[in-house]
Amino acid sequence: MFNVTTKTMEWGDETLTLETGKVARQADGTVIATLGETSVMANVTFAKAPKPGQDFFPLTVHYQEKYYAAGKVPGGFFKREARPTEKETLTARLIDRPIRPLFVSGFKHEVLVMCTVLSHDLVNDPDVVAMIAASAALTISGAPFMGPIAGCRVGFVDGDYVLNPSVDDMQGLRNNPEQRLDLIVAGTKDAVMMVESEAYELTEAEMLGAVNFAHDQIKPVVDLIISLAESSAKEPFDFTPPDYTPLFDAVKTAGEDKMRAAYAITDKQERVAAVSAAKDAIKDALSEEQLEDANLGSALKKLESSVLRGTVVKEGKRIDGRALDQVRPIAVETGLLPRTHGSALFTRGETQGLVVTTLGTGDDEQFIDALHGNFKSNFMLHYNFPPYSVGEVGRVSGPGRREIGHGKLAWRALQAVLPAGTDFPYTIRIVSEITESNGSSSMASVCGGSLSMMDAGVPLKAAVAGVAMGLIMEDDGEFAILTDILGDEDHLGDMDFKVAGTEAGITSLQMDIKIAGITPAIMEKALAQAKEGRLHILEEMNKAQSGVGEFSAHAPRIETMQIPTDKIREVIGSGGKVIREIVEVSGAKVDINDDGIIKIASANGDAIQKAYDMIHSIVAEPEEGEVYKGTVVKIVDFGAFVNFFGKRDGLVHVSQIENRRLNHPSDVLKEGQEVYVKLLGFDDRGKVRLAMKMVNQETGKEMTKEEAEAGE
Repeated sequence: MFNVTTKTMEWGDETLTLETGKVARQADGTVIATLGETSVMANVTFAKAPKPGQDFFPLTVHYQEKYYAAGKVPGGFFKREARPTEKETLTARLIDRPIRPLFVSGFKHEVLVMCTVLSHDLVNDPDVVAMIAASAALTISGAPFMGPIAGCRVGFVDGDYVLNPSVDDMQGLRNNPEQRLDLIVAGTKDAVMMVESEAYELTEAEMLGAVNFAHDQIKPVVDLIISLAESSAKEPFDFTPPDYTPLFDAVKTAGEDKMRAAYAITDKQERVAAVSAAKDAIKDALSEEQLEDANLGSALKKLESSVLRGTVVKEGKRIDGRALDQVRPIAVETGLLPRTHGSALFTRGETQGLVVTTLGTGDDEQFIDALHGNFKSNFMLHYNFPPYSVGEVGRVSGPGRREIGHGKLAWRALQAVLPAGTDFPYTIRIVSEITESNGSSSMASVCGGSLSMMDAGVPLKAAVAGVAMGLIMEDDGEFAILTDILGDEDHLGDMDFKVAGTEAGITSLQMDIKIAGITPAIMEKALAQAKEGRLHILEEMNKAQSGVGEFSAHAPRIETMQIPTDKIREVIGSGGKVIREIVEVSGAKVDINDDGIIKIASANGDAIQKAYDMIHSIVAEPEEGEVYKGTVVKIVDFGAFVNFFGKRDGLVHVSQIENRRLNHPSDVLKEGQEVYVKLLGFDDRGKVRLAMKMVNQETGKEMTKEEAEAGE
């Protein structure tokens, strides 16, 4: 009934298994990949004919984490998986980016790749497993895919690279000083196709070493996929790339000069209008048959690409007239919004981001429900890309894959320099509003985010800047690396290579390749050129915000205190009664975690102090020999009971009230009276013994023996 093919190899400390032929046999390609006890099923289907008039490649990648994979029931009211989580969206992008360039040029049939997490051992992250499964499913599907690819994760500990570190090792990287890198690399056997990373000020050499290490580790996985395909691949789909050479020649003849003139205009809006006019002029010169050709859009794009690319490589001349390694003019302004906690306007050429930082308390932390467990995050970065930023009209909706991906890239770049939670106990939310865009708005978000946090008074370890690099490679092997690429250079070029970091090193690296990969030599040159650009941008940023600014008057103040864990119950009280009383009486927010760390927040310093004193009186122990202020709560024949330390009471014996004999304590005391008492100690039964007679009741100062006798 089943024709099952299984291939297995030892990969690092785990066993990697690829299986096909048993499940989902009606899909064009299905592979279940298993690493350890983490299993992901990838299903590939593709249309056998393109839709009429379609001039783009409609590839869709979905990645789904099923809660049953980790033995969990989904939260929420409906108790089923709902809209994609941020992790699912980012993983879908991770898979899409390296496979998209490897489809045969001109293939415009609809392709669907679905990856479903079936089992999660809470050790091996399913994202890398999904990437391998998707590549294997595509390779056996018969689709015109020039793979396979494979991917892996790399850590960096004590100068050594680690293959596929565990989920726990990568969780909360900035709180783990031993781990300095979370890097994912995907590529073919010959070249790297995609890089995504979160790093902690690694040098360019360390980062390049990590990428090369990863590439070496994925080569045997590529061989395993090829071995699977040799046994179970379907017949290749009969597809021949369309030959539209005559149409391209006609387009080139009709409009090459006009297109060159259009791309010589430096202003983006004027250039866009001129390019559109050049296309209209070309269409006017074509026949009806040529206008109806489905490859007309491809021919026009090829003309644009040849005009832009040839000028850059042969003449070293870019669209806006800059040198290959030149960054566009930068303008920086901080503190421009009066009521926000921190704000910055970062402008680089025609790319601009208005970035705002808000400081919150523990109540504002983001709760994340993940397969490997629930946790909170006190750092958020949200990126918005409205249509007006590129001079367009369009439908405005929730964040899409692009917004989530760009925001996560900026988040990774900035979190490496955040202060420890014990030093700065705030929840930090950054919002990047892209108000203009012409290349690398994610890197503008990094620069603006760093500036706005410093404006808000966040004590960053160092300022962070980012720059986007491009690559244009000709068929003869000649290439040019571009610093701070424009939108057109990204769209028509061969590489998008984003590097962010401090003066000391790289904090984030993201690379996407549109050709069959790049060599280590090209990547090394790109990293070196990116470092020069990053240092230049940091210098410009430092002119506007050279250090941490003053803390906003509108931001909450937070004080932390540590209490013994066995006292947590006393501070919370039965049903939360005690902590609610502290909040109501003091007016401050109080948050306590399982480690006994308490955060007290309020814009009013007196409220913080009051809450602190109330908590301290609950958890602290009175010290023998110290003087405390208390209140008489009960008078009896043999003395008075005084509430002197929070809710703690002690007895002042009648002989310890004054340096003279009293008939009854009520001769000098009454209930509700405030007095100063000295803690003499504890009796055999642990009862508190207090005294008043050696304490000056006006000043609260302990008197000498002579002063006490003189006061008789």
